[in-house]
Amino acid sequence: MAAMLRRLPVLAGLAVVAAICAEAAGNRAFTRLIRRDVQALQARASPGRAGVVTEEMLTGLPDPVRRYLRYTGIIGRPVPGTIRLHQEGRMRPGPGQPWMPLQAEEHYSVQPPGFVWAGTLRAGPVTVARARDMYAEGHGRMLVKVASLWPVADASGTQTDQAAMMRYLSEMIWFPAAFLAGNISFEAVDDSSARVTLTDHGQTATGILFFDPQGRLTNFVAKRYRAADASDPETWSTPVTGYGEFEGLRLPSCGKAVYQLPGGDFDYIEVTITSLHYDTAPVPEQRAL
Repeated sequence: MAAMLRRLPVLAGLAVVAAICAEAAGNRAFTRLIRRDVQALQARASPGRAGVVTEEMLTGLPDPVRRYLRYTGIIGRPVPGTIRLHQEGRMRPGPGQPWMPLQAEEHYSVQPPGFVWAGTLRAGPVTVARARDMYAEGHGRMLVKVASLWPVADASGTQTDQAAMMRYLSEMIWFPAAFLAGNISFEAVDDSSARVTLTDHGQTATGILFFDPQGRLTNFVAKRYRAADASDPETWSTPVTGYGEFEGLRLPSCGKAVYQLPGGDFDYIEVTITSLHYDTAPVPEQRAL
């Protein structure tokens, strides 16, 4: 017994080392998963529409949508094929639960619609969880692992597909030229809002965009499933709380997401965009007359 007690500190140290090694291995595996998903997204993506956005492309859109697109500055700019951005902010898993610092990277494709979001939640210097949310070929998938090792969420199915598709539609505000694509339709509501619908793989997602008098987008409101086993979607909104300039455009720089639940509003994520980059097709050179 005495010999065993003498070995306890050594055994405890070995256990700590083993845990650290396991977490590092899990982190590397999660990083490889994200890399594969991003590479698949980019392989499916078309390079972007040749040429640039013109004023004529706005013909027939509801007035508030035309004001919004002009405000962003997309006229004369190319349509991106893929987009990547970085976010910082905070997130919490449920009402009344503590906020945790968040760092995230997200990749999008315009045609076909798709995204891969990778987020890291921390408590001080410690990584609490890593998450991957994605939409590809009409399907969504959410994976969350504690310390990159133990899955606490691995969601897929009809509700997850709808939630991911709705997320993509709401986040097109970071590449607004995509609103001119053939899979997007608009319906006028009033002078400060319009209904927008995305069609993909035989499914549709619809929400309402709200604008201020200057043309800035201020909110997106829709019905969205909160969980893979939810029986009904909840009212969901993504208010814009700040604007900045990225890729020469005036785009939202800060925002949050809110579910309107029976017990009150639940805002669960707040983000600030720290960088944004477009990959675009080369603009054809015009010959001198």
